[in-house]
Amino acid sequence: MNTKLRTIPLVVATAIFFSVAVPSLAEAKSEIYKNWRGIAIKGYDPVAYHKDGKPVKGSNKYELKWKDAKWRFASAEHRDLFKANPENYAPRYGGYCAWAVSQGYTASVDPENAWTIFEGKLYLNYNVEVKEKWQMDIPGNIKKADANWPGVLK
Repeated sequence: MNTKLRTIPLVVATAIFFSVAVPSLAEAKSEIYKNWRGIAIKGYDPVAYHKDGKPVKGSNKYELKWKDAKWRFASAEHRDLFKANPENYAPRYGGYCAWAVSQGYTASVDPENAWTIFEGKLYLNYNVEVKEKWQMDIPGNIKKADANWPGVLK
């Protein structure tokens, strides 16, 4: 069999692969930072930061879907508070690292150790070191992040 004829199926298969895979790689990021199972902020209860003053893992027993993500809560009370006013409790910038958004990109977060409540809003960061950078000028960083959001999702 001619070598050129043998490579045609490979070329066709490669073309099909890239026509399917590459557009999906270029899609915009989700508005909410979530894991592969669709769980927002690694399963932490967003209301607990506000009400308990600390991160608390949520339970699938108290789960709610909002903005195409599953949000978990430590109690039915927290779930119901979030449901009544999600914008009040959800972390800013969809739960992506606030510092990263202020710098023009997105990054994952450490919701257990790198979080801040500032003027009643929850901000999450990539890690403790990044949180320290964020806290050096929270109002200035918020101004920059607000200017970048939601454009960083594209």
